[in-house]
Amino acid sequence: MITNDDMDSIFQALAHVTRRTMLDHVRNTPGLTVGELALKFDVSRIAVMNHLAVLEKANLIVSEKDGRSRRLYLNAMPIQDIYDRWTDSYTAH
Repeated sequence: MITNDDMDSIFQALAHVTRRTMLDHVRNTPGLTVGELALKFDVSRIAVMNHLAVLEKANLIVSEKDGRSRRLYLNAMPIQDIYDRWTDSYTAH
């Protein structure tokens, strides 16, 4: 079962438009590198890395080392867990 701390991390990660856009890019292009993702935004690479850290903390992004690069993948399970918690509890009502 998903904890309140887990939900807080997920909602915090999803609260920022840039992070939601990053998730869209990673969903649409599984295996996208951090460098390729950074090119899609008009912010510093450090800012991109900070956003990715929040997404990884929430377990929404999984990164895999590939030589000198990191490849990014969407993990939709935390969002599914929240969906299941709320819909399962309230479906009967």
